Amino acid sequence: MQLQQLRYFVAVADARHFTRAAEAEHVAQPSLSQQIRSLERELGAELFHRARGNIALTDAGDALLPLARRILADTESARLAVQETVRLRRGRVRLGAPPSLCTSLVPDVLRGFRDRYPEVTLAVREGGSRDLVRSLGAGELDLALIIASPAGEAPGPALTVTELLHEELVLVSAGAGPRRRQRIRVEELRDRPLVMFREGYDLRETTIGACRAAGFEPVFAVEGGEMDAVLGFVRAGLGPAVLPGMVAAHSGLVVRHFSGAGLGRTIAVAHEREVPLTRAAAALRAALLEHLREAARTGGLPPGTRLLLD
Repeated sequence: MQLQQLRYFVAVADARHFTRAAEAEHVAQPSLSQQIRSLERELGAELFHRARGNIALTDAGDALLPLARRILADTESARLAVQETVRLRRGRVRLGAPPSLCTSLVPDVLRGFRDRYPEVTLAVREGGSRDLVRSLGAGELDLALIIASPAGEAPGPALTVTELLHEELVLVSAGAGPRRRQRIRVEELRDRPLVMFREGYDLRETTIGACRAAGFEPVFAVEGGEMDAVLGFVRAGLGPAVLPGMVAAHSGLVVRHFSGAGLGRTIAVAHEREVPLTRAAAALRAALLEHLREAARTGGLPPGTRLLLD
């Protein structure tokens, strides 16, 4: 049973005339009649009573007609759904990102993408870079923003990784005065209790690593928080914290930059190498790159943040 045969059958049932049905389907009348005969042979029953000038459905034709209409309607729905996906009128993207980027970069990127493709469903998963890399490998994410290893180690051979930004890390604290004060050295954090993220945060590992490289073990006033909690603890005066520049720029806190080589991190976007991106995921990746290039062009990146794209 072919869809074309069902279309011809419905056309004859509606027109009650083979010639008019053939004209409506833009096909020669003998070809249409041949397809109807072929359908009848396959089903083992006549579908029409054929009398000169009077075409009527048989009982078999009456039984088939609503089913044929449903099949053709479902086929059209499937065709439109596929076309809408190809045209990005529908689809789904699963994006992973560290909490610090969900607070800063991701909202602006998703807003622009949503304005352009309002029918595409967006799902965001927050997590540390290592967890996000594992989720990519398990097929649970389409794209992930990750923090590249300071040592330049690849997160995995099965991933395609594109470095996007080098972001400066800064020290934020509560208090009045100029929003940006003089620079500070990492050594000045010795014996100064810090507000520290929970284990698993890239920011925690980077800060502790920088302190150890400077010859001391950091002291914590409070630890174990997520991004919102850390910001709240700093605002409450519990101590300073090391934050990404993009987050600090909108925190309302006093910001101090580190002197010398300073502290920083490299932000990258990753996806599975062997699995082609869906059109929706590819469009989101393109929107991300476009957003960053435009921000760099118009001066929208915070001080100390440098675009790494060509």
